[in-house]
Amino acid sequence: MTEIPVQEGRTPFKISSIDETCFTYYKIIGHLSSGAPPVIVAHGGPGAGHEYLLTFADLWQDYGLPVIFYDQIGCASSTHLPQKAGDRSFWQEQLFQDELDNLLDHLELRQNPGFHLLGQSWGGMLGSAFAARQPQGLRRLVLASALASKELAIRGTCLLRDQMPPDMRQALDEAEQKGEYDSPEYKRALDFYYRKHVCRADPFPPTELLPALKHLSEDTTVYRTMNGPSPLTADGSLKTWTVIPRLRNITAPTLVYNGEYDTSHDIAQVPFFELIPKVRWITFLNGGHMCHLEGGGLRERILKVVGDFLTQK
Repeated sequence: MTEIPVQEGRTPFKISSIDETCFTYYKIIGHLSSGAPPVIVAHGGPGAGHEYLLTFADLWQDYGLPVIFYDQIGCASSTHLPQKAGDRSFWQEQLFQDELDNLLDHLELRQNPGFHLLGQSWGGMLGSAFAARQPQGLRRLVLASALASKELAIRGTCLLRDQMPPDMRQALDEAEQKGEYDSPEYKRALDFYYRKHVCRADPFPPTELLPALKHLSEDTTVYRTMNGPSPLTADGSLKTWTVIPRLRNITAPTLVYNGEYDTSHDIAQVPFFELIPKVRWITFLNGGHMCHLEGGGLRERILKVVGDFLTQK
């Protein structure tokens, strides 16, 4: 079997409000010199790191597309900034747009053949906002279980909560009212929610998801500041975030997908489908928020749909 080429590196990332130079970690699967547009993969969380998305490394072997993973600032193998915990004015979309711009320039990806962008969850939120600027070199866009606005995301979460057993809904309500998220009842309700809507793999959690869970638990700076104290309690710096007014500006052909049971509910996908000029939307039956890690052929279907879309003539 031919050895898969892997290159790791760190690019300096200067942030005006931080004295020291920060670094963005990246990993390249395949050869950037192959002549095919590389796929830049933006992870979710925020703060989850890239490892849970390594499924998409297979795009190199199966489709000849180099794949670039990176850890966003504040998490995993990139520079951590615990001193910025709770600073909502710092942890904003623009910081991550600047970081992505910096990575593109470091790897010199804006010229021919350009690049594709795949964003999952929060990474798709970032990806849609980035694509709306019509960045030089962007060829195609994949929004995987993304959200068009946080307001629609919260509405979708409420619809999913309404389907949970009454005792679990009560546990969630009580935790939010008290601001206490450590009770056994709350943890049981959250586990139910994770297994039904976040990742439907059995056993749960799958091995590929463990690094993300570790990153999110060991350094809560980014997630808690941007999202909130719990996946079901969104009161962070992204609370009023929306890309909806910018969606008509996306000129790159776009693939939108989510799962039937996804935390990224259909109502948070509709604006993508209605407003992006060149768009296709697929909802995968029996899928959750992590379709690419789930069984029943979902992982394989995701890779085929994404690979075929990105290599479409």
